[in-house]
Amino acid sequence: MFLTTSQIQFIREHAADDLTRLLLSAAKYPGMDIPFLVDQIAARRQIREKLPSWYANEQLIFPAKIAAEQCSSEQTAVYKQCLVGEGWNVCDLTGGLGIDSYFISRKAGHLTYIERFPAYCEAAEHNFSVLGADNITVINADTTQYINKLPEVDAFYIDPARRGECNKRVFALQDCEPDLPGLLPELLKRSPRVMAKLSPMADIQMTLGLLPGTTSIHVLSVKNECKELLFVTERETKNGNPAIHCINFGSDGMQSFLFTVEEERSAELIVAGQVAGYLYEPNASVLKAGAFKQIAVKMGVEKLQVSSHLYTSDRLVSDFPGRVFRVDEVLPFTGKLCKGLSKMIPQANITVRNFPLSVEELRKRTKITDGGSTYLFATTLADGEKVLVRCSKA
Repeated sequence: MFLTTSQIQFIREHAADDLTRLLLSAAKYPGMDIPFLVDQIAARRQIREKLPSWYANEQLIFPAKIAAEQCSSEQTAVYKQCLVGEGWNVCDLTGGLGIDSYFISRKAGHLTYIERFPAYCEAAEHNFSVLGADNITVINADTTQYINKLPEVDAFYIDPARRGECNKRVFALQDCEPDLPGLLPELLKRSPRVMAKLSPMADIQMTLGLLPGTTSIHVLSVKNECKELLFVTERETKNGNPAIHCINFGSDGMQSFLFTVEEERSAELIVAGQVAGYLYEPNASVLKAGAFKQIAVKMGVEKLQVSSHLYTSDRLVSDFPGRVFRVDEVLPFTGKLCKGLSKMIPQANITVRNFPLSVEELRKRTKITDGGSTYLFATTLADGEKVLVRCSKA
């Protein structure tokens, strides 16, 4: 399996075409496998932003468009290298497109890629060869049926499929396949650790109950959108207090925040009496991880209200893991205020946190248009007062 020079040229020339029309005009290109080439163009569009190094390589092949939709981004794939020791022997039990396999192999000594679909295996072998990843062995097998033949390794990596019957998306771990909770005891007989990539929609506390022996959880976000959860489970552990790493890859670099389950459970909530000089909005990974009390304790800020998930302080905390704003004005929310607010603030970026109106409803009431350099937070304070906090980027 490889792309010919003419196929690469065709993909390049038609990269921006309407793909439905391109399929319908297949007769205009005799000798060309148009459905296959359309799939390649569609897949390349999917990875252009999230996987730039693979997008730049015109020789790579994609077995299906859906594989490109579901694969890891380059940032989250590279991050997984920090979970692997130098020279480890790793086995990827659900190889797929091979993104995670490839990037993990750049640090591991050897990686075994296992995938049940032959077309994916064929594409993976080709791509690994093109990329110079000569320390990867490709095996076409179903992990659940291959369990007794699995090698003993330093770590297993698994990304259970999150689509059920009729291609419906599922998020609960017990609904994914293969059945990780069921496989876990057998996997830990053959390796001291299992690393699992799970849906960003999965419930962390519920998943902890399904994966005993979890020592760390990594909540990964890209541009403030939670993309995946990584659970690391180990054979030899009696800890019961996993560390949670909140990671957000933004345009200004990587933000991180670390806490443990027990730290959050035992911490006292620090509530603000009023909005101070600065306002903080945690990034998506911190919110998903549920570090609502620890973020206040460790960053020296106070929470506006139990359910508001906004924080404040008198002094600037520049390394806060999220967005940081200077408070310009705090306005009590009233019907009278809404009527004339657009004269004071004609344009703003509006966010609602623990507030009875949605962004759309608030815009309709106030007639404030979207955009500009002003940020307006609609929220509830500790005493129950509804307010609008006008801010600017700190």
